[in-house]
Order: sequence, then C-alpha cells, then structure tokens
Amino acid sequence: MKVVAYYRVSTGKQGRSGLGLDAQRSAVQSFVEASGGWPPVAEFTETESGRKVDRKQLAAALAACRVHRAVLVIAKLDRLSRNQSFLMALIDSGVDVLFCDLPQIPAGAVGRFMLQQMSAVAELEAGLISERTKAALAAKIARDGQWDRKAKHHLVAGVGQKAATEAVRAKAAQRASDLAPIIAEIRRAGAGSLREIAKALTKRGIPQPSGGTGAWSAVQVSRTIARL
Repeated sequence: MKVVAYYRVSTGKQGRSGLGLDAQRSAVQSFVEASGGWPPVAEFTETESGRKVDRKQLAAALAACRVHRAVLVIAKLDRLSRNQSFLMALIDSGVDVLFCDLPQIPAGAVGRFMLQQMSAVAELEAGLISERTKAALAAKIARDGQWDRKAKHHLVAGVGQKAATEAVRAKAAQRASDLAPIIAEIRRAGAGSLREIAKALTKRGIPQPSGGTGAWSAVQVSRTIARL
C-alpha cells in the first residue's frame, strides 16, 4: 500500500521542538509498517490551529495522494479537524484516508461513510465544549461583576478576548465575501459612489453589517469593501 503521511502541530514551538510531532510520526510508522507501506512516498507537516480550514500542507498531501494513487494516513482524527464541513470537503477530494487511532475504519466508500458520522459527532462535541465554556464565563461575570481579561484560566477552549476578536473579524469577512457579488452587480448597474451603493443595498432590504434593518451608510459600505 502506498501512503502519504500528514502531521499537524498547533504551534510553531511544537513544530520546532518536535513536541507531539515525533509521537505522530511514530504512530503512523507503526500503523503503516504492518501493511508494508513504510516509508511513505511523501510526508507533510502543518503548523496550524485545528480550527483553520485553509491548510496548504494538507492540500499538497492530497495532491500527492492523487498523483501516486496513495492513501492519506493521519495519526489521530483530532489532528485533522472537528469541523464537519472541512472533513466533508476532504471526503469529497477523492482520496482515501486512514487514521491510526481508528484502524477499524477501512478505506473506500464504507470508510468515507463512517468518517461522515464520526465527524458529525466530533463537531457536536466541539460545539458543546464551546457552549459550556461560554456558560462558565458568563457565570463568572455575573458572580464577580467583571471579567479579568489577564486571567489565563479564562483563555481555554479558544475562548478569550483574542479569540472573540478573531471570531468577530472572521464573521465580518465572511459577510463581506457574501456581499461581494451583490456590490459588484450594483456597480455594474451604474452606482459609482459609496453613497449610491449604500442606497442600493438599503433599497434591496439587505441588513446592515450589525444586523439592523436601517439604511446603509457610506462608511459601512467602505468598511465592507475594505474587508474584500
């Protein structure tokens, strides 16, 4: 069996020190040696958060699998993602994936079906963890009257000031991306200024970036375009 190995660490420090990476490589080696597929035809290492879905090394690994007609081997399911839509895109890539911690999942159609079910459960688990963390944070604010942003024990499960800010920015960027074709259409219709675009968006009944139903302003249009 030809295989391509994919490893992921969450921080640059882990990538440089090998912390976690050596364990993943060892797990993949033990798993693949049983089928005589070691060494891999290629190995790829990603240094990225599990929440990010834009992974260049994973894309390169999938390309290598298609070129070599190889199977993608990953040490653990959680080294890939808990995002179901991301996993679904991987399933649709046409590449068979094997996880060392889930040897009972075969390659092929049956394996892809099982992975779909497991990814749905993983995404549910991630959502429940997030909800519990937010509830605990809300309870602390209610109890103490304020949130000490410097307290490290609050910055768990991706929740904290920085994570919250990044989430808001990501949502705004997605909103701008969704509006891009509409703004382009308005411009083609003759709207040349920010004020004219704002008027057209308001006329179409499109909610403001904040979700309000009032009139768009030129400033809001400018910020939306800037995010593009």
